[in-house]
Amino acid sequence: MSGTSLDGVDAAMVVTDGNRIESFGKTGYRAYSPAEREILRAALGRWHDDDVAQAADTVQAAHAALLGEFEDAELVGFHGQTLAHEPRGRGTHQIGDGEALARALGVPVVWDFRAADVAMGGEGAPLAPFFHHACARHIGAKRPLAFLNLGGVGNLTWVDPRIEAPEAEGALLAFDTGPAEPINDLVGQRLGLDCDRDGALARQGRVLDGALELFLAESYFSRMPPKSLDRDDFSVMLDLVRGLSDADAAATMTAMAAASVMRGMEHCPQPPERVLVTGGGRLNPVMMRMLGACLDCPVEPVEAVDLDGDMLEAQAFAYLAVRVARGLPTSAPSTTGVPAPVGGGQISRP
Repeated sequence: MSGTSLDGVDAAMVVTDGNRIESFGKTGYRAYSPAEREILRAALGRWHDDDVAQAADTVQAAHAALLGEFEDAELVGFHGQTLAHEPRGRGTHQIGDGEALARALGVPVVWDFRAADVAMGGEGAPLAPFFHHACARHIGAKRPLAFLNLGGVGNLTWVDPRIEAPEAEGALLAFDTGPAEPINDLVGQRLGLDCDRDGALARQGRVLDGALELFLAESYFSRMPPKSLDRDDFSVMLDLVRGLSDADAAATMTAMAAASVMRGMEHCPQPPERVLVTGGGRLNPVMMRMLGACLDCPVEPVEAVDLDGDMLEAQAFAYLAVRVARGLPTSAPSTTGVPAPVGGGQISRP
């Protein structure tokens, strides 16, 4: 998995039949260099007809190098790098060649996970919810809970683990909540940093209520789910804090991300027993404290239930790859708004 935060590539082994998680195995990470990150950042927002060859080569080489370390894999799920996502317009665009990767690795590769869902009228995102459902059952959850992924774009999955099939009515509700780590762009532009590590900058600032109110007035928050976002859909956030000091801007943008989750929770069929947080945002204590203050249930990193918050997305696409190979659906009306359950992805063999 190479996410919209553009930090690097995660890879993870999962032993599964596409329904039950048997076990988790080896994990690996390959960071993008600053130069590679700039190549990818320059390609964001580009579509299929644009020249993104340099970015595609960068993604391909990084994945091949890391996946070459997983010699025991029988199947690979290859998400590729999302450059643009506009399900109600031009569709969705992930770069990466699954056929070339299959030849390089010598094992079948499942890729292009989102296109079929979008072609059928779905949002094409988020796609991890079916895996979240499997995780909830794997940890023995007995009541509804929520998984919150705080990566480049935040997404929430409400899960009822008492329902066996993830595509069944009432088992899941999923949607993008809003921007989750917009502060990365802020500190990158202003200070040349890749993130506000440990929330150190936000901790020193104060939240500008007027900017927060304007942010929450965006029409996206009143739309009923399922719904999804592109990484740059909320670029207005930077405009709202442009006149603030670095610390106040960081505090305000962190509050915006937390408040978008609070607004999203209003859509849950019933309050979750707990919220389990994955992605880089869970490592920001200011973000976690804000979430705990605005949500009416415990908010904990997924490590509290022995899951790996750094690798959950990569594990999700390994799991989804097995579902595709076995002809099982990977999204449903309650997760992407697609009219009927559909199994996305195509399989390339070496």
